Amino acid sequence: MNVQQNRSDLGAALAARFSDGADLDVDIAGESASRLMPLAGRGSVRQFKDTPISPDLLRLLSALALAAPTKSDLQQRDIVMVTDPALRESINLLIDDQSWIAEAPAMLVFCGNNRRQRQIHEMRGHPFANDHLDAFFNAAVDAGITLTAFVMAAETLGLGCCPVSALRNESEKVSHLLGLPDHVFPVAGLAVGWPAARAPISPRLPLGVTFHENRFSEDGIKEAIAAYDPSRHYEAQRFVEDYGEDAGYGWSEDKTRQYSKPERADFGAFIRSKGFRLD
Repeated sequence: MNVQQNRSDLGAALAARFSDGADLDVDIAGESASRLMPLAGRGSVRQFKDTPISPDLLRLLSALALAAPTKSDLQQRDIVMVTDPALRESINLLIDDQSWIAEAPAMLVFCGNNRRQRQIHEMRGHPFANDHLDAFFNAAVDAGITLTAFVMAAETLGLGCCPVSALRNESEKVSHLLGLPDHVFPVAGLAVGWPAARAPISPRLPLGVTFHENRFSEDGIKEAIAAYDPSRHYEAQRFVEDYGEDAGYGWSEDKTRQYSKPERADFGAFIRSKGFRLD
């Protein structure tokens, strides 16, 4: 593949991903462009081969993920690799409305961990003076960064991944199953396996909506979302019994229907039960 083709392929992939991305000045070529292509065209995998993944490989990928940035070098994130069949089955049963999760060869749970910070305060004899919302927030963000790094590393090797936020629907039960102590909480699971089918590519909101220069702007947001909606297609419409069929069903209708129903209303209580003050 020549330099010009690499450049044009990356631009085309980004234009397909972002409805207003066709005007991106992609002045990157050669091997650099090739290395960026997987990011431009990646998708979440929900169909897996039944080929197992070596725990050693998952451990290696976890080490790479844990090398990711972390707030103030506090390292407030841990990964739990679920290899025990009985434990995996128990977790699968908590999210049995998504059968593809049980078919994934591997499951990892990414956790925020503010406990270790408190432990070293005890060890060093210093007060823990920041027992407020930021303690929870920093650990949650660290876990999210680590999950992203794992996905990038795994996909480099040809594995497919899909985050599983549904674990937070049953945070207390997941925490009990994994033996998570106070100040350690599940942020998301990650289903991992060798893809059995090409991952679908989900177009993203226009860069004009989500990328800002110097100051936040919402100029033209209604028009931009209206133009974006037709690019998103869903196999089924949510809550048809309440809202009926919508011939123009797109992203905004799907997401507003999703969040028109209570979801994880007990999560704050769960986090407080783990010892966090959310002042």
